[in-house]
Amino acid sequence: MATGELKPRWGQPLTGIISFFVFFAIAWLLWFIFSDSRGPVGWFPYPFVMYLAMMILVGIWQHMLLGDWPFQNIEQPKRGIIMTIANLVLVWFVIDVIFYRILGLGFNFMNYYGLEAIEKPVVMAQVAVVCFVLIGFYTFPVSTIFFGKWPVQPSNLTQPAAGFAEIAWGSFWTLICYSVLIVPFFGSVFQGPALNSSWWVTLGGTSHVHWVFGWWEWAIVILFMTPNVWRMKPWSLITVPQPWKGIISVIISMVGAAALAILCKKIIPMWVPAETFQLLEEAKGASEVQRFFWLHSAEIAGFFLIPFLIWHHYFDDIALGLNRDGWAAFFLRTIGVCALAAGSYWIFYYGNFGHWALGNHHMTELSHRFAHGESLVWNFWWIIPLLWNEWFFHKWPFYIHEE
Repeated sequence: MATGELKPRWGQPLTGIISFFVFFAIAWLLWFIFSDSRGPVGWFPYPFVMYLAMMILVGIWQHMLLGDWPFQNIEQPKRGIIMTIANLVLVWFVIDVIFYRILGLGFNFMNYYGLEAIEKPVVMAQVAVVCFVLIGFYTFPVSTIFFGKWPVQPSNLTQPAAGFAEIAWGSFWTLICYSVLIVPFFGSVFQGPALNSSWWVTLGGTSHVHWVFGWWEWAIVILFMTPNVWRMKPWSLITVPQPWKGIISVIISMVGAAALAILCKKIIPMWVPAETFQLLEEAKGASEVQRFFWLHSAEIAGFFLIPFLIWHHYFDDIALGLNRDGWAAFFLRTIGVCALAAGSYWIFYYGNFGHWALGNHHMTELSHRFAHGESLVWNFWWIIPLLWNEWFFHKWPFYIHEE
């Protein structure tokens, strides 16, 4: 394997600029092939969103938890190619075998083939998988980011035992959160004595699972901004030992996520046309408006993904000459990410990128764009080439190892 410090091949900011446009082009091309209604496959939004979501979660298992085992000693780009193929195989196995055929035996809403047999909407099984991944985006990496891999580390465990232990620990918490925050929604859809219906109606004004999306997506953004552009601030101020540091960090992040989601709900009417809310209420009542508020809060959070990931991984947390680990740089990057997210949001909805570039035919009228834009699907797909290059290819060919 290559040794030495990893350096941007063309210096900064040129390396970051080139990588940004390459990842954007790859994402856009593959979107046209697999998701765009004008392309050959046309899987938008389902089952496309299910596969892309599971690809990222399995990627977290492969890279963050298993440390690229068993391929960590293979040279690039062969390692990245093999890990990508392994990812696709594992994604199929997890969805079609573990969810549809095993967990689906107990949860009828996960049983794709069972729903198909009784002529129920099979998309609900795909939604169930996406919801599991949503929860897992937080519950699997949180042990690494906030808990410093506690309780698996420190220990004498090596790979793959350490990685499998972390996957088991993350699965435990994912299933608990899934049971509390996701399953009741399906109890509202498939009404009967076996499943309780959504308990959060009074809190969120809707029984829809998008109430969970609204604040959980912000929790994910806070979690991943911590090791990225924030460089572990402000959590570095917490000096108590684990697991207390992790528990305090989780509580603060969840409170912050809820606050941001509520703030989004309050300010969304400032720019979304009043006709949007009128159409939603006429279609399904006042609860549909509340459902939209929570979902659009999550969609706003989604626009933060590319700015903070590209700034950290391919612009190396550049801070205009400031100390990259200082508070001034912390605030500079935070403000910069917010500005870039806002610009991307404007391009998607007001510039109608979702329509002319991504083929979403529901976005012709401005009043329809916000309710039917599905921007979260694009933003999660957009980050996949970046993450794959960083996780699987170790930034090849954009970075080189200096001896």
